[in-house]
Amino acid sequence: MEDLKYWIWFSRIENLGSIRGQKLIEKYHSPKEIWKLKKEELESVEGIGEKISNEILSEKYRYGLEKIEDTLKQGQIKLINFQEEAYPQKLKNIYDMPICLYIKGNIQMLNEFSLAIIGCRENTEYGKKVAQAIGKGLAKKNIITVSGLARGIDSISQKATIEAKGRTIAVIGSGIDSIYPPENSILADEIVKCGGAIVSEYVPGSKAKRMNFPARNRIISGLSDGVIVIEAKNKSGTMTTVDFALEQGKAVFAIPRKYYKQGIRGNK
Repeated sequence: MEDLKYWIWFSRIENLGSIRGQKLIEKYHSPKEIWKLKKEELESVEGIGEKISNEILSEKYRYGLEKIEDTLKQGQIKLINFQEEAYPQKLKNIYDMPICLYIKGNIQMLNEFSLAIIGCRENTEYGKKVAQAIGKGLAKKNIITVSGLARGIDSISQKATIEAKGRTIAVIGSGIDSIYPPENSILADEIVKCGGAIVSEYVPGSKAKRMNFPARNRIISGLSDGVIVIEAKNKSGTMTTVDFALEQGKAVFAIPRKYYKQGIRGNK
């Protein structure tokens, strides 16, 4: 893609955000044209003030683009932008769709029917068993699962999916070459080998930041046709994903809690 370096550059700009990015593309049609703009022209766009225009013009985002292109090629990572036909239609239907997606693995499956399986990192034994059962059950029905590759319910369900020879999509809050948590790097490789995909809106080299995960969660729900919640705390990333799903008009399914006399309890 001739304009690849400009899309990489545009996706690197911190604090720009999807909505402002869409407005700029709508007015100037491509990142290549935005690259050429002066500060006064940028500030003429609604929502682009001095701070954001300075970010867009910052040299730190224009440095090392060729190196990132090489990382994409060597890592077999594809970049698709929201103007392309390959971009998932389900994400085009959400208000703050990612401008770009970095994908390793099977792009076509992003447009197929899928269900997200989400839950807390500090799962109970009951939650583990349920995540495994649902992951394997959906895989046997050839239904794609989606989750966040996080510790706990996410990774348990995704391991179960590939163990049952199913396909799963992992949406992460870091660059694809910087898997977080690091112990799930092996799982990420297995997901791709088994016909699944790793998806991120963050440029390779991006480290996981706390602020990235709520943004990541809107993609999990956005790519899914429904969301299954296994265990969640009242204030958690899981519930953030539920909120996004409801805003996006997705079906949400909650697994009932189960209490054991032996002391293992579902989250209240």
